[in-house]
Amino acid sequence: MFRSAMLFTAAVVAAAGVFVRLGGSVAHAQTKAPLEWGEDAAVRPWKRYQGWPVRGESKFSTLAKLVSPPPAKEPRKLGAPLAGNAENGAMLVADRNRGGSCLACHVVGPAGGADLPGNVGPDLSEIGSASREDEYLFNYIFDARVYNPETVMPPWGAHGTFNDQEIADMVAFLQTLKTPAVFKTELDDPEKRPAPVERRENLDPIENPGMWAIDKAQDLFTQKMASGSSCSSCHADAQAAFKTWAAGMPKWEPRLNKVLGVEEFVTRHARTTTGADWPMETDNNRVMSVYLHFLANGTPIAIDTSSTEAKAAIERGKELASRKIGELNFACTDCHGKSADHWIRGQWLGPPKGQYDHFPTWRTSLQAIWDIRQRFQWCQVNIRADELPPDAKEYGDLEIYLASQSDGQKLSVPGIRH
Repeated sequence: MFRSAMLFTAAVVAAAGVFVRLGGSVAHAQTKAPLEWGEDAAVRPWKRYQGWPVRGESKFSTLAKLVSPPPAKEPRKLGAPLAGNAENGAMLVADRNRGGSCLACHVVGPAGGADLPGNVGPDLSEIGSASREDEYLFNYIFDARVYNPETVMPPWGAHGTFNDQEIADMVAFLQTLKTPAVFKTELDDPEKRPAPVERRENLDPIENPGMWAIDKAQDLFTQKMASGSSCSSCHADAQAAFKTWAAGMPKWEPRLNKVLGVEEFVTRHARTTTGADWPMETDNNRVMSVYLHFLANGTPIAIDTSSTEAKAAIERGKELASRKIGELNFACTDCHGKSADHWIRGQWLGPPKGQYDHFPTWRTSLQAIWDIRQRFQWCQVNIRADELPPDAKEYGDLEIYLASQSDGQKLSVPGIRH
């Protein structure tokens, strides 16, 4: 009853343009939207989604901590000739169970020349004719950073993904490769495979099932919640109220001392006005985020970077985007910077610009809507790093940096992607 009374008071005061902290005192009148900030905006403890890998990667760096083992300072000296099994090496090279296989980045001849290999790394189909010593190949697989500190090659041995004997087997196989790869079709050849072009009409509900979120959100917008009020109690004309709003998000929020995105805003604003409990990355939160972005469709992204704090957040986000994390030791910029406009297996890697304007987006492969924070989380899980809760401050910094890279692009939400 006490909480309901507090929420009702918050809703009334919000309508008058006054800021309230739930569980605290009423502050002076101002135009800022009311926010609750005494609780987490996402479910705690954070648990990885059902169906996502459950392995723990706590010994490797995340966006919140640096704990990975340091790179090797010099190549390892092998005391004896390698005794590798080339047949087993061929299987390991193509094994997708430990980091996506070598084929994710390389054409590797008979190990999968026609299996949608990528071209982030060099073609290895004739590496056996390159006169490379076994020790060199061993060290390049074990930890390529001894030769190239900025490499995107994972430290397969240094991070324990493959043991010494397995690497010796892969070296033995690579030494057998002396003829160019033969592809069945041009689509199998990453150098001839055309870059994908999205031609689906994402705002057509027949083509994009994500449009169902608009109908559900409109119902939620007028539904009375615990306080007895609804979103429409304060925003009778949603189109007028939010015609451009989402295009200016995320933003630096001094009351939270971090960057605030649309999804976290929905959680915290709803709690203190209507009493609705819509944690981040729950269905109601996602559909409201889609709706608020949808109302601003066609508006160019224009992030407020005028404050010192916003500028600092963008700089932190830029650093996080280049931070190597996880067992595979990848950074955002490894895929969407150094390797942009290349294939990683059958996935096209685009540049940073254009990665933000369509979120939240409908994932056709998963039959689900993902917001941008869930995309961040999956990228980390995919490179064998421990993800953070969706309301983590690091994600806010990363989001405002990514949004700033798409400045001027027009919102088109919900997007539709594979």
